[in-house]
Amino acid sequence: MDGFFATLFASGRIVDAILVLVALEALVLLGVRARWGRGPAPGALLSNLASGAALMLALRAALTGAAWPSVAAWLAAALAAHIAEMVIRFRREGATVSSDCDKATWNNRKWRTFGARPPVT
Repeated sequence: MDGFFATLFASGRIVDAILVLVALEALVLLGVRARWGRGPAPGALLSNLASGAALMLALRAALTGAAWPSVAAWLAAALAAHIAEMVIRFRREGATVSSDCDKATWNNRKWRTFGARPPVT
C-alpha cells in the first residue's frame, strides 16, 4: 500500500484525482443552484474552486520537479482567482454598510469577545 501512494505522490497523480473530485463538487453545487436555487453564487463558487485548483496544480508542479517558473505561474493564477472571488463577494448588488458597524458596543452585542464567556453577575 505504501508503494501505491508513493507512486501517486511522486508522479503527481494524487493531485489529478483531487482535481477530479473538485470538478465533481463544482458540477453538483452548480446543479443544486440550477435546480433549487440554493447554494453559493456561481461566480464566487467557480473563482473559489479555481484558486484551489491552481494551488493544487502548483503542488503537482513542485512534486514532479517542474521548473520554478511554472510553480510561480500556478501560484500567481491562484492569487488572481482569489482576488476575483473577493471582488465578487464584496461587490454584491445592493450591499450597504451600516453606520453602526464601527461602534464597539454594536459589534460586541452580537459577538461579545470572540467566544469568551461574559462575566457572571
